[in-house]
Amino acid sequence: MTKSVAILGTRGYPSYYGGFETLIRELSPYLVNEGWNVSVYGREGATNPNDPGLDPRVHRITTRGIESKSLSTLSYGLTSSFHTASQHPDVALIMNVANGFWLPILKARGIPTIVNVDGIEWERAKWGRKAKAAFKAGANLTARFADELIFDSRAIGDRWRSDFRRSGKFIPYGAVEPGQLQPVDNLKRGKYALMVARFVPENTVQEFFVAAQEISARWDVAIVGSSGYGGEFDQQAKALSESSDRIHWYGHLNDDQKLFSLWQNAGAYFHGHSVGGTNPALIQAMACGSPVVARDTVFNREVLGAEGLFVSPNPDDIARTVCKVLSNPGLQRHLSTNGKQRQSTDYTWAGVCQSYNSALLELVQSGEYSTK
Repeated sequence: MTKSVAILGTRGYPSYYGGFETLIRELSPYLVNEGWNVSVYGREGATNPNDPGLDPRVHRITTRGIESKSLSTLSYGLTSSFHTASQHPDVALIMNVANGFWLPILKARGIPTIVNVDGIEWERAKWGRKAKAAFKAGANLTARFADELIFDSRAIGDRWRSDFRRSGKFIPYGAVEPGQLQPVDNLKRGKYALMVARFVPENTVQEFFVAAQEISARWDVAIVGSSGYGGEFDQQAKALSESSDRIHWYGHLNDDQKLFSLWQNAGAYFHGHSVGGTNPALIQAMACGSPVVARDTVFNREVLGAEGLFVSPNPDDIARTVCKVLSNPGLQRHLSTNGKQRQSTDYTWAGVCQSYNSALLELVQSGEYSTK
C-alpha cells in the first residue's frame, strides 16, 4: 500500500537555495522509487519547473507567505502546515525548528511528524534579538510536539540532549561525485583559493574578505555566495572584485557543474561556517576533492576529522594557512585524496536517503500499531 509524505520548510522542489533544498532534490525521487506519494511545499518563484533533473512524479505545492528575512520561514510554514493538515498525509517531514510553532496544527489532525532541527539558529549572528527568541521558542515547541527528530551532526544531537532532553536520529548530508571537470573562467587548477558561503556573519565572511586581499597578492581568489537580500557583504564582494583582477565574485550559483568545477580545481577551499552542524557545502567540497581549510569548530572537526586544516576566525591566520596550502602541491594532494575517501565512506546520498526512508517508515508503522 502506498504511503504518503508531505515535506515542509524548504523553498520547494527543485530548488538550489541551500542545504535543505539540495537534500530534497536527492530525497524526493528516492522516496517515490520506494513507493511513497511525495508532496513538497515551496514558494512561488523559488523553483525551476524546467529543471532537467525534475522528477514529475513528485507533487509540487506552492503556498503563500511573506517574503522577508524575518517572516518568510514562519509565514510559509503556517500556510503549508494548514494545507498539509487538510490533505492528511501519513507522515510529515519538516525542516527547521521555526516550524515548531505549527506542529500543533498537524498533531491535532493526527499526522506524525519528523523534524530536521538544522543548526543552532538562535545563536546565529545574522538574527536580531526577536528572531533569536522566536527560533528558541520554536525549538522548545519542536522538542515538545515533534514525534521524531533528525540531527545532521552528532554535535547537534548532543546539544539537543543537554538543552532539551530530546534524542533523535543522526542523518547527515551526502554529495555528488562530479567526474573530471575543466577549470572555469581561465582559473588555473590548484592555483586559486575559494570560498563558498551564504553571506552571513557566522560564516566568517568578513574575515575572509580581509584575508582575500592578502591572498590575492600572489594567488587568484574565487568567491561564491550572496546574502540573498542584498546588503553590506554583497557590496564588499563587488568592491573586492572591482579592486583586483585576481578576485572573482560569482554571486549565488545555480549551475552545479560550474560550482563543482570551482571546488574540484581549487588549490584551497576555505570553509568558515561556525554554527550549522554538518554543512552540505563542506561535504560536496570533499567529494570534489577540494583541499579544505576550515574554521575550527566542533562541527567542522566532526566532518573532516584529520583530513583538513583548521584555523581561527582571524584574517591573518586564514590567509597564512590558505597560502601555505596553495604553495604546497603535495599537501593539496594529501588533503584532496583523504577528504574524498572520508566523504565516500561516511557521507553519501545513498546512505542518507535510505536513513530518511527508514525513519519515515518506522514512524508511520508505529502510528499504525498504536491505533490497532
